[in-house]
Amino acid sequence: MSETATVPTAPLRARAEIDLGALRANVRALRARTPNAALMAVVKSDGYGHGALRCAREALAAGATWLGTATPEEALALRAAGLPGRILCWLWVPGGPWRQAVEADVDVSVSGMWALREAVAAAREAGRHARVQLKADTGLGRNGCQPGDDWAELVREALRAEADGLVRVTGLWSHFACADEPGHPSIAAQLAQFREMLAYAEEQGVRPEVRHIANSPATLTLPETHFDLVRPGIAMYGISPSPELGTPADFGLRPVMTLSASLALVKHVPGGHGVSYGHHYVTPGETTLGLIPIGYGDGVPRHASGTGPVLVDGKWRTVAGRVAMDQFVVDLGGDEPEVGSEAVLFGPGDRGEPTAEDWAQACGTIAYEIVTRIGIRVPRVYVNESV
Repeated sequence: MSETATVPTAPLRARAEIDLGALRANVRALRARTPNAALMAVVKSDGYGHGALRCAREALAAGATWLGTATPEEALALRAAGLPGRILCWLWVPGGPWRQAVEADVDVSVSGMWALREAVAAAREAGRHARVQLKADTGLGRNGCQPGDDWAELVREALRAEADGLVRVTGLWSHFACADEPGHPSIAAQLAQFREMLAYAEEQGVRPEVRHIANSPATLTLPETHFDLVRPGIAMYGISPSPELGTPADFGLRPVMTLSASLALVKHVPGGHGVSYGHHYVTPGETTLGLIPIGYGDGVPRHASGTGPVLVDGKWRTVAGRVAMDQFVVDLGGDEPEVGSEAVLFGPGDRGEPTAEDWAQACGTIAYEIVTRIGIRVPRVYVNESV
């Protein structure tokens, strides 16, 4: 998990500034929308690229009571760093570190009998019960147990293991497929299926601590889905899960990451000058070019070639030609900013800079991918810490 504690005194080739004050405010805004449900701060994939450990600490300080990770390694790293409270981990494969998770008091998600068997075996080895959450596939068609006989068997065997003192069924949960598409018919269908599967499990004797299905878009727009716990991921980092739902500001959220680089070179070139691999951009006339020393090796999408927006010297520029592994070029149109000047790829937009959503639109993807893919060569610089 990436950690950069202090703001460096010298300019960096590139940096991702993480505004922890904005993150705390986002958590408080999300809690205000869900007064009757607890909040799980999802910090998978190194906190969507923002730094899992630092963001987890700040989210807990702002009132989150659960943390959510995909892989067990992510969950165990949080525990090893001393983070308290409840952690749910949901993406397992056979032979995973089940015993370590049990011993670390991590809640483990179970979607089928093989996983329940491994959780039970780990509990026996550890000499303590495993905290297990049963995941229902209500229509996403990804992880989760199918309705009908499969769900009945999983519930029955989980209750048997609970009676034997080997597991504690702490939760029943599922995940939406299309909550980011307002009015999509699958939303109501999945919610109905979830209620049915909940009712069956509870009729059989399951007494979960939490029932949950709401991701970021459902947390923001579907209060009927909040149940006992909501699981905001991308919204916690100040990014709207869908432009159709609204901008971050519409939900009282603020983007947490600002990605910038230091301008490495400014030079005059004539018209007709090819730029970057393949010469997909040729200067239309005499101009100046600026070199931005960050590329797809740092997570800048190659799909941004010819489309990605960058703020340099107070103006929006566009990636000229192909994004390379370590660098790309912008056409400065004759302007001559100083070498070392800041080039802002995206941020909250306060200074007129592009946002992660602008980059998503330029690349034909989603803002989740834009922030999450920023690589380890880009230091995370944390500001506005709570302590």
